[in-house]
Amino acid sequence: MELYIFDGSLEGLLTAVFECYRRKSAIVKLVTEDRHVPDVFDSGYHVVSDREKGKRVWKGLCAKLGKDWQLRFYKTYLSEQPEAFQHLLNFARYIIDQPAGASENFAHSDVLAVSQTAQKVHREKHRMEAFVRFQKTGDGIYYAHIEPDFDVLPLLPEHFQNRYADQRWIIYDLKRKYGLYYDLEKTEEIELDEAPQMSIINALPSNLLDPKEELFTLLWQDYFKNTNIKARKNIRLHVRHVPRRYWKYLSEKQG
Repeated sequence: MELYIFDGSLEGLLTAVFECYRRKSAIVKLVTEDRHVPDVFDSGYHVVSDREKGKRVWKGLCAKLGKDWQLRFYKTYLSEQPEAFQHLLNFARYIIDQPAGASENFAHSDVLAVSQTAQKVHREKHRMEAFVRFQKTGDGIYYAHIEPDFDVLPLLPEHFQNRYADQRWIIYDLKRKYGLYYDLEKTEEIELDEAPQMSIINALPSNLLDPKEELFTLLWQDYFKNTNIKARKNIRLHVRHVPRRYWKYLSEKQG
């Protein structure tokens, strides 16, 4: 078994697949640089990300994978799970080596793992679309921040551009320290020097909010409480659909 060490990027992972064939490596263990523990007996092979090599591998995969599986591959990468990177390397080699249609062989452990991981990421994306709550800032930008289990931010632009096409907004991932900014025409990635921290009642401190925003939040909380039928309260069912770890995003759960 050979140890491959890469930088954690998608380009780096695809380059690692390329290197498997160039170096004629039979069995490869793939690890990211931040998780690699140096070994005096095995320094491993350090994969240098190469755009052209990555593009060649991706082109080869796309020739055998439909759009759905291409997206599953990407979603699995966004899971950021170390074992997922290994499954993607194995999956890519399996697909390249086999005739078209091999992706439907769910008896293959890596095919199954990629499919299941992609589904987990898709569910997290869906939850972010449902649970994000924007607040209007003093300069007219709607802001929300999130801390998803997976790096789903790249999957969110289409939904929020369509739903809030007439508003400038920022969705910021506090865990990964980058966000999306929509300026009414396009969405681009941004990094904030200092992301606002979540307070008890609002996602943003009151000094950054539009003067009316705090009132709107209180009105929404009152509406939620008054329309809630206590006799039909079922916490177990509610938590199943809205897990507690997402409550911090919901203004109706505060106060």
